[in-house]
Amino acid sequence: MTSRTPSSPRALTVALTSAVATCLGAGLLAPAAATASPASPAAPVVTGDRGPGPGHGHGHGHHAQPEVIAHRGASGYRPEHTLAAYELAVAQGADLIEPDVVATKDGVLVARHENEISGTTDVADHPELADRRTTKVIDGRAVTGWFTEDLTLAELRTLRAVERLPQVRPGNTAYDGLHPVPTLEEVLDLAAELSEETGREIGVAPETKHPTYFDSIGLSLEEPLVELLDARGLDDERDPVVVQSFEVGNLRELDELTDVRLVQLVDAAGAPYDLVAAGSDVTYDDLLTRSGLRAVARYADQLAPHKDRVLPRDPATGATGRPSGVVRDAHRAGLEVVVWTLRAENQFMATNFRVGTDPAAHGDLAAEATAFLDAGVDVLFADHPDVVVAARDAWVDERRPGRGHGR
Repeated sequence: MTSRTPSSPRALTVALTSAVATCLGAGLLAPAAATASPASPAAPVVTGDRGPGPGHGHGHGHHAQPEVIAHRGASGYRPEHTLAAYELAVAQGADLIEPDVVATKDGVLVARHENEISGTTDVADHPELADRRTTKVIDGRAVTGWFTEDLTLAELRTLRAVERLPQVRPGNTAYDGLHPVPTLEEVLDLAAELSEETGREIGVAPETKHPTYFDSIGLSLEEPLVELLDARGLDDERDPVVVQSFEVGNLRELDELTDVRLVQLVDAAGAPYDLVAAGSDVTYDDLLTRSGLRAVARYADQLAPHKDRVLPRDPATGATGRPSGVVRDAHRAGLEVVVWTLRAENQFMATNFRVGTDPAAHGDLAAEATAFLDAGVDVLFADHPDVVVAARDAWVDERRPGRGHGR
């Protein structure tokens, strides 16, 4: 959103409410009684502001086969959001690499999972930065630690990345302290270099983190992001870039600023924070109704629901069952479907994909990936790209003419 100095809560609410009113106009979005169900009847494809068309809707419009996005790089094997994790992901066959995007004090966009960095860097080991530790309210929740927006890029460069899940991925801790925090510019440059080296088009999928919060402190994410993309000629829906957000308002603004593909992320529960801040009662459930999906298709190209919304788990057994109607309904609205996040460890899987009882042991990630492809998704987020790419390739090969049953 447009960068501005912090305003009063009332002024901020009024501004957000105006954006929400636009999104909810013409009755396209209203609180839902229920989410899409497998039994809901067919609906026509909707032509919105962005779709359908090249890069929109069912059939992998922008790409010839389902794609694999390396979630924060090959984060199952290296500390996340490092150039090493991104390079490994491309070596493992990933089609796109994902940097979560936050801002430094001097307005530089960098790749971190969160703006609070005590869990992903060695900042706690830097006594010169001890006085920067503080508590803030981020998206309505109190968070204590060190924040990117309180450090200049030069200060952030003195830190090194560490494994975020050391108890789950102890092998990754061997790489702690080796890699700096990359800027988004460096990630974009790396993707271009690896595209040239591999002969494959390597895409980038930036996620804007906490855009309402960053806007409130005068560090807007959208304009500098678009400037970086424009400087590289990445300004078209056919370019290898997709920009993601869990919020609605900043995607609508990005829709006015750029023609690259946009992705509405949908969590397993809750609501987009910008709508919460504006006093709206619209939730993620509402975005998944047919009217909600039509509204999303007016500003976004892809829908990225939490994987449990596509293959719901049985409350009694924890196993996945029949696919919900989300993929079908999203496709009918002209949206491609992305699911997140496929991880190899048992603790992140439904029970029918687990192997053994150790939560940190690897389950059958290939089977999980295949199940989501069978459910019709277009793009898979993965911490372990090698396994998911192999499963995708096997799935595609089985469906080639003369080899299988077809999608």
